[in-house]
Amino acid sequence: MSKRNVAFQGLVLSRQNYRESDLLVKLATAEYGKKMFLLHRAKKPGFRMTAGILPFTQADYTGTINEDGLSYLTTVQSAQQFQHIAEDITLNAYATYILGLIDLAFPDGEALGAWYDFAQTSLALIDEGVDPAIVTNIAEVQLLGAFGVAPNWRGCVLDGRSDLPLDFSERYGGLLCQNHWPEDAYRFHVQPKALYLLRQFSVLDLHQVHAVTVTAATKKELRRVLDRIYTDMVGTVPKAKRFLDQMQQWQDHLPPAPQPDPGKEPHDAH
Repeated sequence: MSKRNVAFQGLVLSRQNYRESDLLVKLATAEYGKKMFLLHRAKKPGFRMTAGILPFTQADYTGTINEDGLSYLTTVQSAQQFQHIAEDITLNAYATYILGLIDLAFPDGEALGAWYDFAQTSLALIDEGVDPAIVTNIAEVQLLGAFGVAPNWRGCVLDGRSDLPLDFSERYGGLLCQNHWPEDAYRFHVQPKALYLLRQFSVLDLHQVHAVTVTAATKKELRRVLDRIYTDMVGTVPKAKRFLDQMQQWQDHLPPAPQPDPGKEPHDAH
């Protein structure tokens, strides 16, 4: 079944070479979910829709949507690339990972609805300078439900209490209060600051996120906890995760930036 001359907004998820001069471009859309589009001669100089199929681009499109198989684009309007993401390898890595999570979480063709706005807003925040690691953590927490894993972040899964120290339990699929910690010898031992943030992330509206400041130690703890949840409870991660991990390990081993000597006045070089 085909729908011709359909107008829709889309976000480029990925692209790959196809034959000598063609491209396959996967777009996320709110109404039609993820669709793969075949663009003939897209690698040739002067291709008229190039601006709309660049990585990290959102645009208004018209085209043919096929329920099965490949779809086709006719026109592109109002194409806008997230420029800072496209130009910065670190931002690029985080954005690629978030898009990879969304790609894995939903079957092709399933309407994304509000998740389309979620993907778009996540990239916009990173492009605007909000800490990409924190935006990524928020995405990871909120996408757990889409993967069929929906931890209870509200309070203890056994008695509902939230007025006692809490920890995360994979066995019970959520939080345990201190009274029930003996029930799970393998609880995560999450640091309180990180657990507080994880609970906030689970209900946070991305549109309300502005500047976020989190210490390096807490960010490392968030990474530990979410990596364990995705490895043990979700069981799949995008290919982009490996590069992101390698990049973070490299950054962890960088020497600290030199600090100016407060006893010396800055001067111009001659």
